[in-house]
Amino acid sequence: MVLVKSKGSGNFSYTHPSLSKKSCQTASIATTEASAQTRKCADAEVQTEAPEPVGAPSMPWNDGPQLAAFLRRVEVMVTRELNKNWQSHAFDGFEVNWAEQQQTVTCLHTLGYPPAQGQGLHVTSVSWNSTGSVVACAYGRLDDGDWSMLKSFVCAWNLDRRGLNPQQPSAVVEVPSAVMCLAFHPTQPSHVAGGLYSGEVLVWDISRPEDPLLWCTGLTDDTHTDPVYQVVWLPEPRHSHRFQVLSVATDGKVLLWQGAGAGRLQLSAGFALAVQQLPRNTKLKKPPRGETEVGATAVAFSSFDPSLFVLGTEGGFPLKCSLAAEEAALARTPSSVPLRAPARFTFSPHGGPIYSVSCSPFHRNLFLSAGTDGHVHLYSMLQAQPLTSLQLSHKYLFAVRWSPVRPLVFAAASGEGDVQLFDLQKSSQKPTVSIKQTQDESPVYCLEFNRQQTKLLAAGDAKGAVKVWQLSTEFTEQGPRETEDLDQLAAEVAA
Repeated sequence: MVLVKSKGSGNFSYTHPSLSKKSCQTASIATTEASAQTRKCADAEVQTEAPEPVGAPSMPWNDGPQLAAFLRRVEVMVTRELNKNWQSHAFDGFEVNWAEQQQTVTCLHTLGYPPAQGQGLHVTSVSWNSTGSVVACAYGRLDDGDWSMLKSFVCAWNLDRRGLNPQQPSAVVEVPSAVMCLAFHPTQPSHVAGGLYSGEVLVWDISRPEDPLLWCTGLTDDTHTDPVYQVVWLPEPRHSHRFQVLSVATDGKVLLWQGAGAGRLQLSAGFALAVQQLPRNTKLKKPPRGETEVGATAVAFSSFDPSLFVLGTEGGFPLKCSLAAEEAALARTPSSVPLRAPARFTFSPHGGPIYSVSCSPFHRNLFLSAGTDGHVHLYSMLQAQPLTSLQLSHKYLFAVRWSPVRPLVFAAASGEGDVQLFDLQKSSQKPTVSIKQTQDESPVYCLEFNRQQTKLLAAGDAKGAVKVWQLSTEFTEQGPRETEDLDQLAAEVAA
């Protein structure tokens, strides 16, 4: 085949010995020339110095005798100062914190479940799980009325989850009665116990959305006959890795439940509070005629003695109690296990029922109580009269909690819509910070510090919302003498 270009044309043709002649047309080819010119050019050089071998720093030997004489001269003084510093307690409990300083208390999240809020349900309890990343709340009612058949919810939010929707919980459990209290398991992040208005105690696994119920007490002769106001997980005496659920209710009973077969919580031990068996170290008002039970409304366990606990009561007086009590209780209701009388000491009462108690995690003898008289009392286990009494609200106080990281800091939830943070190192009479949780002064019913992420505090209110507050650095960093100041406060009381 021969390819031929016609002169002066863009036409090409080819011939083949056995084929006829063919041709095709291409478009004219356009070309352009361009150039670029730099205006200046320059050459530059850098020179590094010849590297010197690395060796020991040279010592001006002519200073050697003078230096030795100086060190001998100051040795005694330096040793004396080092020993003095070593024996000092000025910085006991102080830890360097390299985290960024937080100057104000800020609201990180406002959480809620619209179906519960649409029913007018309150957040009656909040709890953080063992990792500190999940917060759960109980929905129920704390005002007057029969809420035993009120459908309610337990909701949980994973705050570490990307794309958190504050109005869409990561777990929702429907419950056939108002939920009054809630407590996450100490080591199982998805297990949570709850107490109902109906008197039942249940345990759920919120990682099983289709079938979350693990155990329940059911309605038996052992079940509480009044609303359960608090549940607590306790290690079993001979198996510290296994836990029981303790419940307190206004029927005067404190009951210990153990998981059994077929999804049942079985009563393993119990206590009953009878008026006739209360310690008489403090003068109390006479109960109404015919009333023998002492209704329990709150419980807190000592961080130093696992058998010691404090009960708040409807009568307004705290009780120091013991799990090791052996005296039989004067109970009028049937029980599958013998009930014992736990009360060992009676403290001076509030002006109304107690809603919350909290034992100090830093001192074995100190605890707080809060109640319907709007006061927080600071008590010593060693005397009936409170160390101090603070009026924080003209309405009810529904919750009080010691800080898990600051020995002299505690928080309280008020019926006027405030979360109040106290630092006793700064003032023993007024809050250091008062946070407005609800704009219309609806009550704040519950609050809990996060023991893992210690800058976080969760509070639940009558509007059905849970607010997660990020605390400022002043409430999360312990001062150098704070533990000593707490010890001094307790010692002055005991004296």
